Amino acid sequence: MTTTDGTTDGPATADARGAGHARMAGVSGVVFALLFTAGLVLVHQVPGLSAPDSDYVAFYTAGSRDVLVALGLYIVPFAGIAGLWHMIATRTLLQVLRPGSWSQIPHWLQLASGVLFVGTLFTGAAAVGAVALLSQLSPAPLPPPDVARALSAVGYAMVFVYGVRAAGMYMITTTRLAWTAGLLPRWVAALSYVIAAFLLVSVTYHPGILLVFPAWVLAVSILLLVRPPTEGTP
Repeated sequence: MTTTDGTTDGPATADARGAGHARMAGVSGVVFALLFTAGLVLVHQVPGLSAPDSDYVAFYTAGSRDVLVALGLYIVPFAGIAGLWHMIATRTLLQVLRPGSWSQIPHWLQLASGVLFVGTLFTGAAAVGAVALLSQLSPAPLPPPDVARALSAVGYAMVFVYGVRAAGMYMITTTRLAWTAGLLPRWVAALSYVIAAFLLVSVTYHPGILLVFPAWVLAVSILLLVRPPTEGTP
């Protein structure tokens, strides 16, 4: 394998590079899955879209659960950072294993969908938790329940309508690239395609749908940690 400076790596060097990138992708993927789940659990404590006005008033005047929502807003950015780290480490690993993969369309669709997912995650979480954050940082009167409900609706649309689809596209493109590089067994790739298709066509707003993506990232990350690539990987 020829490096960027014109020198040639031996098999041992290539193995070390591949194992190092796989370890980085695996660890960052595990961190993303854990932080994403924690942030989701905390932010999702806000009343649902169908909750009556009295629930909104009680929630934001109690002064306890909205603190946890605000805490969740600070966790979500770190989940996004870990997600970006996982994506870039995975892309670097794929580039080491298959140097010509940069010329393939899935290579760039993976990048675009990963960045888009993180962007919608940030925007959606900010909208859902905006009133909770306001209650903690400002003595100003809180907006009426219909405003809080409208902000939650915007957040739900960003995450469940747009973010979930971006996650599905990321899964499809990553699976394609990783399976071609020999990182995923055939049955894992097939299952990943099925799960990704489910995310693309899903119309539910149940928070459990958001756990599908970090669960998949966690599974792939563990696979990278226990089954690192070698020079013989196709």
